[in-house]
Amino acid sequence: MTDTEPRTSGTIEGGTAPGAWAVLLPAERYEAERLVHHDTLELTGLDAAVGPRPGDPVAVLADEPLRLVALGRVASATGETREDPDDPQSEAGPGVLVVTYTRRVLDEPVPVPGLALGGPVTGLDPARFRELADQIGPPPARRSWLVSLDLPIEAASPAEAVRLFWSYVQELGPRELPAFVSPSGDELAMQAFVLGAEANQDPEEDD
Repeated sequence: MTDTEPRTSGTIEGGTAPGAWAVLLPAERYEAERLVHHDTLELTGLDAAVGPRPGDPVAVLADEPLRLVALGRVASATGETREDPDDPQSEAGPGVLVVTYTRRVLDEPVPVPGLALGGPVTGLDPARFRELADQIGPPPARRSWLVSLDLPIEAASPAEAVRLFWSYVQELGPRELPAFVSPSGDELAMQAFVLGAEANQDPEEDD
């Protein structure tokens, strides 16, 4: 049985369907998922007949090179989604495929050599899905972090300064504003992050 060969499935009476799915993210969508936390992955513009059913397991991958970035399960569509998940003001579009994340490795993707995909959504044999899931391993222990965003703002009052602050945050967002993060109790270990990755904010070190 190949990676994409269908198997008998109870989700379609009397028929066959893949037991799991691989979803391939475009590069810009992968970057958007790394920038802002989402509990679900909502994809539009797909053929409505691709086949995933609620409850089916999903491996989420990024391309060039092919890497496993998350695991999830197909969820029922809510009726509408945003065309751009990184922009809450974007136009709404029809929901086609909704995946609830169960495990993310967006910042440390796992290489997946030798897996052939047939498009944005490809059927997977359940055994191949388990092999992919096993490569991720158990989730790391969670800990507390302090995250801050400091902006010098000129304003006539504290209330106006706060309004301007949120305007700048919405306008610039994580693509341009550095956020500072450190483990709780260890502020000396603070790091700056831009575009979801550590970024040096000391111009003297760039010289």
